[in-house]
Amino acid sequence: SLDMDVFESMLTPDVKLVAVTHMSNVLGTINDIPAIAAKVHAIGARLMVDGCQGVVHMPVDVKALDADFYVFSAHNLYGPTGLGILYAKAELLDAMPPYQGGGEMIAHVTKEKITWNEPPHRFEAGTPAILEVIGLKAAIDWLSQFDRAEILAHEHALYKRAHDALTQINSLRVHGEAPGKGSILTFSLGSAHAHDVAQTLDRYNVAVRAGTHCAEPLMTRLGVTSTVRASIALYNTEEEIDVLAEAVAKAQSFFA
Repeated sequence: SLDMDVFESMLTPDVKLVAVTHMSNVLGTINDIPAIAAKVHAIGARLMVDGCQGVVHMPVDVKALDADFYVFSAHNLYGPTGLGILYAKAELLDAMPPYQGGGEMIAHVTKEKITWNEPPHRFEAGTPAILEVIGLKAAIDWLSQFDRAEILAHEHALYKRAHDALTQINSLRVHGEAPGKGSILTFSLGSAHAHDVAQTLDRYNVAVRAGTHCAEPLMTRLGVTSTVRASIALYNTEEEIDVLAEAVAKAQSFFA
């Protein structure tokens, strides 16, 4: 988990923007965003939160979090790929100039000056990703029919089932044991490379992510070159967790 004392020691007057993750995509650790926001704002800096994992695994209230910016990808909400979402406080959007030029981001143009459109249009130059946005709305509508607290409880129950089973396997090491963590189970299997483990699991129709997960410094901190990640979602079942555990046990026998 994040060492808040070390974090606070890094908040010098030169810091203008702090970026943190809501939930780690490797360890599943959930950061205390309101506490972080209070410390960041105390030095006059702004806080950007990577919510790619948080937004799908837990209810998110950006006002309660007090994040200046909150970002995530559409595919993290079971929507289309290639689409990103940025939430920002209204006063920040009003103060920010556009970063691209194109249709719809301009209100008026004369020979003397340009007047920018109001947010969010100011930041959405050119032809928008129409199909992707429609797909995202469909995904949000689908997800909204479920009780988020029930999803959270379901995922945590499956995580515990998976954790209890996998930790019985010889040479398996779970990475990320922070209290209250999300339903992301990352592990390494002895000296076997994560890609080899993933390929073996694929033979049993088990899909996992293998590699550094865009977090190479963390891999170095953990003392590994790569890890295997099983991400538990609302649609997973107990039977699928058992298949995962059986497949990992077979992989362990293969690599032993």
